[in-house]
Amino acid sequence: MSKLTDRIALVTGAASGIGKATAIRFAEAGATLVLADRNAEALAAALAELDDPRHLSCLLDVTDEAGWAELAATIETAFGRLDVLVNNAGYGAFRSIAETTLEEWRAILAVNLDSVFLGTRAMLPLLAKSRVGGSIINMSSIRGIAGAPFAGSYCAAKGGVRLFTKAAALECAALGNGVRVNSIHPGHVLTPLTSRVHDDPEQAAKLLADTPMGRAGDPDEIAAAMLFLAGDGSRYMTGSELVVDGGSTAQ
Repeated sequence: MSKLTDRIALVTGAASGIGKATAIRFAEAGATLVLADRNAEALAAALAELDDPRHLSCLLDVTDEAGWAELAATIETAFGRLDVLVNNAGYGAFRSIAETTLEEWRAILAVNLDSVFLGTRAMLPLLAKSRVGGSIINMSSIRGIAGAPFAGSYCAAKGGVRLFTKAAALECAALGNGVRVNSIHPGHVLTPLTSRVHDDPEQAAKLLADTPMGRAGDPDEIAAAMLFLAGDGSRYMTGSELVVDGGSTAQ
């Protein structure tokens, strides 16, 4: 039910962390990958690790509208369709509302929320050509469900992803284009982006205290959930939010 044989999948933020783990999972399940990231060196390394000429990599700033149009044209030329879109790219920052500048606010919303809109809009025509029904997976967070102090811009962005996902799912269902849209909500996961937080003993202890399972997640555990949402096992799911957080939001 999780096989992706003969499917074309685009993953953003694919050069490291959850994005890279997802690309590896998808490739193992038989998908042909398009890896997108703005870090050219890390992107080349991720593509080399997959070690398969079927896969492509494309430099992409997910906040760049023209870049998304170019990527859509590349996929159209290479494959003629898209089966899975993973809008994964994102980042966060810990800062009080009083100390957050408008520029910082807009930057976090651009990478985490604007990118999801731009990617969805650019890729929907290709996803509608999928022979098995397209699947969009949008990266939200437990901070798109429950707030946290000193993370106002990140919470706003991820909450926006959560509700945009539901609106897009309903729109695709109304249009009858066969595209499902779901969001995924990780808890505290060990990635290069979160390493600084987890390297701080005080912050790490607080995060673990907030996680009933008592440990941080691994990127591959989130990738496994991505694989489920991409495949046929979730074909009756749309507009759903899949939480993978070690029990944090159950409290």
